Amino acid sequence: MTADNGLDSVAAEQVDYIASAFGERGTAISAVAAANGGVSYMYAEGHLIVRDEHLGRVQQMLPQSCTAERVTQGIMLLRMAEDPSGGQPAVPDLLTQIDAELGAGIATPNHVLTTADGIVIPCPATEPQEVYDDIEPSPSVDVDNGGAGVLIYIADTGLLDGATASVPWLAGVQGDPDPLPKPLPDGSQTIPPYAGHGTFVAGVARCVAPQADVFVANIFNIAGSALETDFVCKLDAALNIGVDIFNLSVTSSTRNDMPMLSFAAWLERAQQYKGVVCTVAAGNSDSRLPEWPAAVPGTVSVGALAADWHSRADFSNYGGWVDVYAPGRDLVNAYATGTYTCRVPPYAGQERKFYGMARWSGTSFSTPVVTGLIAARMSRTGENGRQAADALLAEARAQAIPGVGAVLLPPRRPEH
Repeated sequence: MTADNGLDSVAAEQVDYIASAFGERGTAISAVAAANGGVSYMYAEGHLIVRDEHLGRVQQMLPQSCTAERVTQGIMLLRMAEDPSGGQPAVPDLLTQIDAELGAGIATPNHVLTTADGIVIPCPATEPQEVYDDIEPSPSVDVDNGGAGVLIYIADTGLLDGATASVPWLAGVQGDPDPLPKPLPDGSQTIPPYAGHGTFVAGVARCVAPQADVFVANIFNIAGSALETDFVCKLDAALNIGVDIFNLSVTSSTRNDMPMLSFAAWLERAQQYKGVVCTVAAGNSDSRLPEWPAAVPGTVSVGALAADWHSRADFSNYGGWVDVYAPGRDLVNAYATGTYTCRVPPYAGQERKFYGMARWSGTSFSTPVVTGLIAARMSRTGENGRQAADALLAEARAQAIPGVGAVLLPPRRPEH
């Protein structure tokens, strides 16, 4: 993918990075450019997501054979057979025909969800920044030790090896591995893009709710990305382990700004499990336009406050679809040890050294603040996740900041 496709150079580089990673696993990825030179959305070539009741009619419209597989309740994935001649029709063109004949919203692309939002600004609004060794986390570990008996499922990049042993507030956290590359011959460790994201998110949640049970899933394990259908299948399976709070740190724009079909169906299924709640990052586009899945009704969408906790962070999305804002600028928490090379201008090529902690910004990190507050309230009041979230959102609206919106803040460390 190059800038000749309507993408600016930064967007093209990031799309190439993600598309190459998927290509190594046999999935072709394409991107649709936005008017500003960023990415409107990315999708898997030859894939369509379809509602059950329209499956047969959509299959009849396809120019070649396909297979169908279940994604979640009411949703199927169609995979069109490879055309040896290379003449496989483009998904956007097929969807234009389906929209015209059957109506909008019956079929959608299989979107690529990534820790970069729809205009290719990293979901962490900054790349990780260096901090002094042995620095304290911010927000700090809550002295009230809330969250006991609550299970949080963090859909992210997994858990760094050794983090639970070296970081006290991560003790007992479980998750899929977030593997780092093998050390270089000189013994130094490189940190690739997106690595450590899930560990940082888990650390923020655990600082706010230190006694919560936390599982960090490695769903975004292809250049920090995953197909919408793979993401939803993992969420679907997690419903069977008794999750109370789902924490999702990804955002994306979609074709024609329509909700993600499979995620919306999964959320309907999740709501059949009484009390389950889903917190979702609002994204870092500095835009009022909806980002998905945060804009799906029924989620708790979280924007970011600036470092002063009294204004909106300049990167945070905003608008009526954002439910609440929490601190998301310059948070400090657990990260990898090694050397990270920046990829985003103006710091591209700059090397940064890390010693197990980092300073990071983004709605990815304001979201686990809200997740932790919900978990802490659940253990304190006996409410289920949905009840605790509703009560906290009511409090947030009562203390809304003019020009920003409803606000929730983590507990402050007592002054001595």
